[in-house]
Amino acid sequence: MKKWESVREFLMITAATIIVAAAVFFFLMPSHVSVGSISGLAIVLGNFIPLKISAITFILNMFLLVLGFLFIGKEFGAKTVYTSLLLPVALAVFEVVFPNNQSITNDAFLDMICYIFVVSIGLAMLFNRNASSGGLDIVAKFLNKYLHMELGKAMSLSGMCVALSAAFVYDKKIVVLSVLGTYLNGIVLDHFIFGFNSKKRVCIISEHEDEIKDFILHRLHSGATIYEAIGAYNNQPRTEIIAIVDKSEYSMLMTYILKTDENAFVTVYTVNEIIYRPKR
Repeated sequence: MKKWESVREFLMITAATIIVAAAVFFFLMPSHVSVGSISGLAIVLGNFIPLKISAITFILNMFLLVLGFLFIGKEFGAKTVYTSLLLPVALAVFEVVFPNNQSITNDAFLDMICYIFVVSIGLAMLFNRNASSGGLDIVAKFLNKYLHMELGKAMSLSGMCVALSAAFVYDKKIVVLSVLGTYLNGIVLDHFIFGFNSKKRVCIISEHEDEIKDFILHRLHSGATIYEAIGAYNNQPRTEIIAIVDKSEYSMLMTYILKTDENAFVTVYTVNEIIYRPKR
């Protein structure tokens, strides 16, 4: 079973890296928009270095990996090394198979939007398996360790520096699209990583607490936590039921609450991550 899980994880990481490479090749390279990434920097450097983008990406990734192992340590693991090697290889394969690659949309802005959407899918798949595409992640960890900068800010800073590097080669439109794309990429990536796994934390105070608790436990097959609460207005003791449910369960729960007790007091929060040991 463990062997099959390892093979499955390897295949998922490989597929995710190929998706990232496809986003770079089909949308980023034709538009020349330098959205904050190592591939974006490679596109800019390609105007000065007579090498293919895949070769420049490979050199940059290897250089950053060496610096990472020397100054940060061996915390990157085999997954980051593998994706850092596979990404330029996938780009090289695309360059051979599609030698006359042209913009699919013939519009730099649309290319940028398509790139952000496609690359976010690949990166979310990698992050959800504790992997990354290397590159700027290593730069961010370097800034975090030696300049004590938060990882999120370090990623944003390094990404913006890459985006602004387009000013050395391209016109103002491409520079603006590069900066805008870097910002939007972070927002969309957060949505892909956290949005699909988000759940709802529903807090309920009702006169029909037993029925609602029974519905959560036996109809939704979910769990609940009971808290004793005291109303500030009349100092009366009340019971608060708190349940964590997914989107479909949330819809069923709210429908049942409104049908059972129209006077129920309900507050709802979005939860992006839950760490727990499932009950058997």
